Amino acid sequence: MPERTHEFGLYGARGYKGSELVFRVLDDLAGGIATPVTARRGLLARLHYLTRTPHARQAAREAGLTVTERTLKAWLDEKRRPTPANLDRVEAAYWTVRRQNVARHLLKRLNSRGGTRVELHPLNQSQVDRPRQRIVEYRTINVRRWDRIVQCWSTGDTQGLDDEWTTVIEDLGSNWGQYEYVTNVGFAA
Repeated sequence: MPERTHEFGLYGARGYKGSELVFRVLDDLAGGIATPVTARRGLLARLHYLTRTPHARQAAREAGLTVTERTLKAWLDEKRRPTPANLDRVEAAYWTVRRQNVARHLLKRLNSRGGTRVELHPLNQSQVDRPRQRIVEYRTINVRRWDRIVQCWSTGDTQGLDDEWTTVIEDLGSNWGQYEYVTNVGFAA
């Protein structure tokens, strides 16, 4: 049984940790504001999302946006512009609140019809010397229970998501370690 990869890329292989790609795909499925936070329109859209109700304001505070009401009002009225550090806080708070708001709906979509089929594209070995290359094929797996994965994603728990994703790919059999790092993970809901 393979162990987890400790020195990925030692011989030139390229790819990403599968759990990181799952996190990105879930973010894409969650949707969101496409305009960057640095643009006026993107900033205002995020601020309206984070301040439209008392519940949203509380969630934004819990997510790390701890500026005063007066400052928020000045930003919304465009009398002041947030500092780059505050722009980062607004972006982080927006995604934290967005993930929490979308998680239940996304979980329902992923678990419907017996689960969701996931495509795993193998790592890139083009820079690995021929004798060290191994045959790693494109694989698919049907993930039936997304509960813990979506919960870790919605709270931003990357280590928990990595542990849950490792549990999922162990279903591939004795060569699951070959799919810990991949070039792409694809699924839709």
